[in-house]
This record gives sequence, C-alpha cells and structure tokens, in this order.
Amino acid sequence: MSAIWNLAHPWLHGLVAYEPGKPIEDVARELGLAPGDIIKLASNENPLGPSPKALEAMRATLERSHFYPDGGGYYLREAIANKCGLARENVILGCGSNEVIEFIGQAFLKPGDEIVTAKHAFVVYKLMATLFGAKTVEVEDPGFKHDLEAMADAIGPKTREVFVANPNNPTGTMVSQEEIDRFMARVPEHVVVVFDEAYFEFLEKAPDTLKYVREGRNVVVLRTFSKIQGLANLRIGYGLANPELISVLQKTRQPFNANGIAQAGALAGILDEEHQLRTRLVTDEGRAYLQESFAALGLEFVPSYANFVLVKVGDGKDVFAKLLQQGIIIRDMTAYALPEWIRVSVGTMEQNRRFVSALGALLGKA
Repeated sequence: MSAIWNLAHPWLHGLVAYEPGKPIEDVARELGLAPGDIIKLASNENPLGPSPKALEAMRATLERSHFYPDGGGYYLREAIANKCGLARENVILGCGSNEVIEFIGQAFLKPGDEIVTAKHAFVVYKLMATLFGAKTVEVEDPGFKHDLEAMADAIGPKTREVFVANPNNPTGTMVSQEEIDRFMARVPEHVVVVFDEAYFEFLEKAPDTLKYVREGRNVVVLRTFSKIQGLANLRIGYGLANPELISVLQKTRQPFNANGIAQAGALAGILDEEHQLRTRLVTDEGRAYLQESFAALGLEFVPSYANFVLVKVGDGKDVFAKLLQQGIIIRDMTAYALPEWIRVSVGTMEQNRRFVSALGALLGKA
C-alpha cells in the first residue's frame, strides 16, 4: 500500500467503487463490434431516448453554452413543484438523484453514525455512507422485498438515515402504502427517511410519500430524469422535502451543480406527457414479454414493477460474458451478493426478442 493511503480516511481502504453498466462504446472497442449492432439492456435506460421536445430545448440551449446556468434552477424547480403539488422551496436539484444522496450524507452523517437499508437495495446507499465513515445496517428482505417492520426494528440511537427504494433496484419489488404508513408511524424524529422513487413514473398506482413532505416530516423523496425521461447522459435528478430540510441540503450543494442544458431538457421533458405515456406502454409490453419468456424457459424471476427484471440464470458472470460476445449488454448481480442472477432492462420489442433468443440458446433452452 502506497504512502498516500496512510493519509486517506481509513474507512476508504476497503471501499469498492461503484461499477456502472458497460458502455456500448467500450464493448465496440474491446470486441471489434459495430456500435449499431450492440444493444444495452444493463442500466435501466429509456430505449426510446429523450422526448423530442427535450431534444429541441437542449439544442436551443447549446447556443448559450458560454453562460453559466441558473444556479438555483428556478424554472425547473417551479415545474417540478407544480407537478408534485408542492412549492419551489420543497425542491432541490442534483447532478442525478445520486448527488442528492450525497447532500443528505454531507448534512447528517459523521463517522460512527449508521444508516439502515434493505439487504438487496441500491448499492450506492452503502457506498455513500462509507464515504462519511458511517456504518450500513443491512436488513434481510424476504422475497427480495423491503421488510419495513424489520427495518424499523433496526433503527437505533446511532441511526441517522433510512433508505427505502420503491420500486427497489435491482429487485423491482414494491412496498405498499399501508406498509409505508405503519413504518413511518415508528420512525423517530432523529432519523431522515429517504424514499428513492427513481422508477415512480412506471407505476400505475404509486404510494403517496409526498404526504409526509407536506406534513413537515424528516423525509426526502428522490426522483430522476434518467429513467422515464431518457436523460441519463445529462445527470439530472431532484429531491423533495420540507423547506427547512431543503435549506439544510442547499448548504451542501456546489454552485451550478445542474448544468443548463440538462435543466432545459428536463423542463421540456417533464411537460411532455405524451412521451412519458409512450414509454410506459413500451415498458409494460416489454416487461410482460420478458417475464412470460422467463417462465417459458423455466427460469426463476422476481415479478417487477419497474423497467427491468431480475432473473436467475445459474452463473451470472458467465452469462454476462457470453452475451457480451454477442453484443448484448446486461448486468450480472455479483456486486449485490446475487452471483446466480442477472438484471435485464426492458428494451424495444426487437431488442427484447434478441436477448431472449440469445439467452435461451445459451442456456440450452431455445
């Protein structure tokens, strides 16, 4: 170990950096494949791309690239607030909703504190906690679903944050309004509850967590433009909370953290209900097809409420590597302690069929 590690925080020594889904460009370069022949079903992206109105708005904003963006994000925060039935003071923008998770950590975590998550929740919660020297308490999730009663039991005097992803990534499972209400009735005042709702827009009927924001509870609701809006490349997300909590988080935010092109695209995209509806229909059809195909192949899978499905294939790393050779990028779940599973995003129907055909042939179940 080099001398520089002696100067670094000790809790960083064992930290494993987040590994995103493999980019198409990397696969094309490494395997000598044409980018157009590669399909990426690894990162829960929108296969339709951004709203045409978002693209138009972003192109217009390029002409103003020499100016700094609106650091306060006035118009985008106003549009988000209007859509959610809140005030602009209830909204904070982030470079992706991941940055808002970092804001929450900067505001409330110190070495020795604890956060509570489900065992198979989004790995970034644990990574962020580790950055601040905090410990992650992982609670078992029977059936890959958050056990909110057990998570409430796990809250102790050192707990500062609890993360509830709903629907959860990477499992696609969801907890109900009744479960959330029972859980919130048990959460003490010294704990900030974070509801990560990155896949909120894919739900036909979603639990209402914003009521806790309106009640002034210590709750942050995270949402993003990376999924249904198709703006993952721009890194734009937001948090919703009571104004006092938002004022604390604003103190942790770097100036101009949400770039102007992203703000323009997000503002146009959030108003394009037609594009969001089209994406939901494509997702519903594709998810149903994938799940029916997995059942026909005799594969165990977790019924999903999001735009991806978790499926058990035997050796996730091996399946990932062999599909990669065919120009199909999926996600193996070793990082989530699920080495026998892969997660596949819903693509276009053409992409979904190509993946299922390749998977069936690979597993000898064509």
